[in-house]
Amino acid sequence: MKLLVMGGNRYIGLQLVHELVEQGHDVTVLNSHEASLPPGVHRLHGQRHDPGTLERLLLPLRDSFDAVFDNTAYTPDHLEPMIEIFRGRVQHFIFTSSIAVYEMAAAQPIDEGCLVGRDADTALYGAYAAGKVHCEERLAREHAANGFPFTALRVTHSCGPMSPAVTREPGTFMRLELGRPLLIAGKVEAMVHFIHTRDVARALVAVLGKPHTAGQIYNVAGKQFSSIVNYMRLMAAAVGVEPEIVMMPDDLPAHMRSPIVHWLEASRGSMVFSIEKAKADLNWEPKFSLAEALADSYAWFRNGGREKYEYDFSQDDEILAEIARHGGVSASDGPDRTVFRAQLDTLRNM
Repeated sequence: MKLLVMGGNRYIGLQLVHELVEQGHDVTVLNSHEASLPPGVHRLHGQRHDPGTLERLLLPLRDSFDAVFDNTAYTPDHLEPMIEIFRGRVQHFIFTSSIAVYEMAAAQPIDEGCLVGRDADTALYGAYAAGKVHCEERLAREHAANGFPFTALRVTHSCGPMSPAVTREPGTFMRLELGRPLLIAGKVEAMVHFIHTRDVARALVAVLGKPHTAGQIYNVAGKQFSSIVNYMRLMAAAVGVEPEIVMMPDDLPAHMRSPIVHWLEASRGSMVFSIEKAKADLNWEPKFSLAEALADSYAWFRNGGREKYEYDFSQDDEILAEIARHGGVSASDGPDRTVFRAQLDTLRNM
């Protein structure tokens, strides 16, 4: 098939491009930043959010694609030109959404019928969540009115090579390599649901050739989930070291937040997602276990990825110094390993 990928220059988008090429598709990407793409991939250069860019680049090609993957739309305004250009002209329009759309649920796992946050002021993930919800709803209206063949995939927390942010696995991997403690806070026993980026790419590609997915929304999550503290242990296992985990006291100054725990589950509680609908309709299921996903991420990090980031542990040091003033660690000789070990033993029993 001839396919257009919006984005496709990093992380999930780049994994998607590789998956499509490996499956034999003819791929064009439209993005604003260059990346090393597989041989044969065509690239259109442009910033989609600049007025007129999509019309200029895509109107001449509106009959050239069988399907479109839109990974870079966050509000309905981003979608409007795409709908106008491709209405009645593609077999599939595959929209990358997010599990951030969901509100907290009393019962788990969370399925596609659960409550979502439409109001930017009150949604669990704020304006980002509301924007994705409004995108899904705009596509649903277009599907109802004109048969626009959209499929939305709500992707959960991801891990894997080429992370766009040092605050994800790279910073934690570096701390583990250096023997630095992992400072965690909040509901560290809360469950967080992850997926490897290649499994996301495979789910996106699985929509192709399945007209029954038009108008549907699917959760896309990994085969396993983990508590926050156990996720740290799994990252340490990928590096091949024993982690030194420090639970931050609740009474530290408000600006001292965990430098590695960035998931809302740490403050709100567990969120686990059902993927039964995607498994049934897409004939897809995730391949990577959590341990395998993190091992793959670390292999990339170790073999050249490490140098792609800048690291700053000054926040860690400030927190450690404050904990020391509370009597938790030794300030003279660096972290007190006995204290760290005792805290780790406590966490292991959670």
